[in-house]
Amino acid sequence: VQLVESGGGSVQAGGSLGLSCAASGYNYSSYCMGWFRQGPGKAREGVAAIDDDGSTSYADSVKGRVTISKGAGVNVFYVYLEMRSLTPSDTAVYYCAIGQGLPLKWVADPQYDAIAYWGQGTQVTVS
Repeated sequence: VQLVESGGGSVQAGGSLGLSCAASGYNYSSYCMGWFRQGPGKAREGVAAIDDDGSTSYADSVKGRVTISKGAGVNVFYVYLEMRSLTPSDTAVYYCAIGQGLPLKWVADPQYDAIAYWGQGTQVTVS
């Protein structure tokens, strides 16, 4: 299974940024995908998650500013994260992941054992 994130970069406070992730080689029709982040000196935290039915969950810190969505192609699943009204506290490496389980549990616990595969991460810097 391979996950590749894209779309990170630098943005000014108040701006917007979109992240994309493509997951290939995951051979299940049901799945959950999500975004996590790890800021400087901080533990990894859940940002948002979505399952194949379209159920979503968001961390309280991003609720109302972030939208997660999904897509699918031939042998590939996509997850997107649209972020608005960014602040310096959103600065972090953002990781996408794929697995099983409930979006609510994904966001609440990055150690949730249903989170199976991770991407390499993409840096988002807000100044």
